[in-house]
Amino acid sequence: MSDIRQQALDYHEFPVPGKTAVCLTKPAQSSHDLALAYSPGVAEPVREIASNPENAYRYTNKGNTVAVISNGTAILGLGNLGPLASKPVMEGKSLLFKRFANIDSIDIEVKHRTTEDFINTVEAIADTFGGINLEDIKAPECFEIERELIKRCNIPVFHDDQHGTAIVTAAGMINALEIQGKKIDDAVFVCLGAGAAAIACMSMFVKCGALRENVYMLDRQGVIHTRREDLNEYKALFANNTDKRTLQDVIKDADVFLGLSGADLLTADDIALMAPNPVIFACSNPDPEIKPELAHAIRNDLIMGTGRSDYPNQVNNVLCFPFIFRGALDVRAQVINDEMKLAAVYAIANLAKEPVPEEVLAAYPKVSSLSFGAEYVLPKPMDPRLLPNVARAVSQAAIDSGVAKITTLPTEYNV
Repeated sequence: MSDIRQQALDYHEFPVPGKTAVCLTKPAQSSHDLALAYSPGVAEPVREIASNPENAYRYTNKGNTVAVISNGTAILGLGNLGPLASKPVMEGKSLLFKRFANIDSIDIEVKHRTTEDFINTVEAIADTFGGINLEDIKAPECFEIERELIKRCNIPVFHDDQHGTAIVTAAGMINALEIQGKKIDDAVFVCLGAGAAAIACMSMFVKCGALRENVYMLDRQGVIHTRREDLNEYKALFANNTDKRTLQDVIKDADVFLGLSGADLLTADDIALMAPNPVIFACSNPDPEIKPELAHAIRNDLIMGTGRSDYPNQVNNVLCFPFIFRGALDVRAQVINDEMKLAAVYAIANLAKEPVPEEVLAAYPKVSSLSFGAEYVLPKPMDPRLLPNVARAVSQAAIDSGVAKITTLPTEYNV
């Protein structure tokens, strides 16, 4: 572990500090270049944008730039360490936007006193960008922040910890349930954790066909039920009318366990109680709710996913957020709506059923083969087909649902 720590620190420090930089997209070698880039030539696009704000998409980088914004109140699994400490994560997000979807990204870390201060700050700078990716903001404030910014901004605003997690988890869950011979509208779900990601995941499962009465969500006080008086409005959405109170009560005969909580909170005895052919997504990072080795030792009929890259079925947001933004930006969508999110779910799920190209296998030398099944319910992040497949589906959903300003798909989607 110490080796990884030093490697990570060296990676971020050398050869220059940080993971991103600015590059020029226009020549700047001659006096004429500079006259066009700045004074006097720059006055011409200024006038065009002043006469029609949509011209910013023609003459500036707005249409291919996303702001990655955080206040550092929920950094990975590390908690509230403040805005500046979140900067390496936000830079990492920017790196992923560029690497996987060729989207330029600027990380912005915001200090503020109140939630309204944060909202006002982001609203004030939003016109600079084509989209806003909110990141590592704690619940329940994150719900209000996203909701208000969607109202106030005319560009897509997307809290990846909620929706990116939900989209990828739902895609994997749909496939896992299919392999296990279960129907989503019959399945019983147990969700350990009740933060932003958990609430978004279960909301997405319901949109995909799960029945709300078949969902049992737990927080630190146990099962979220209708007789509790300590629930915020978001947890209350999943208050089940039940006498069950503990994880052991609800895990009995459950078809699905989703963990978005903490390490080693699910025991071997717990999973022994589950229904035949269960699905377990233990997504706490870096240590899951139950180690896959232990889970498989107890049950040989389960499908297991985690948030880690060193086990099969990694539930990884990078399967979603670069491509959902690519699709939104390409048709100039004003929001990322449920139709676009569901399109991403099914595009990701369907890709896992396709034959895997050799170039993908080459990127994973420890894996000899990949095919749709218990150890391959989600595509690998290095699969180049994610970009056209997911972006195309998202763009088409934006057009079909009436939130796109451009109503034809980019020609590169046809490749």
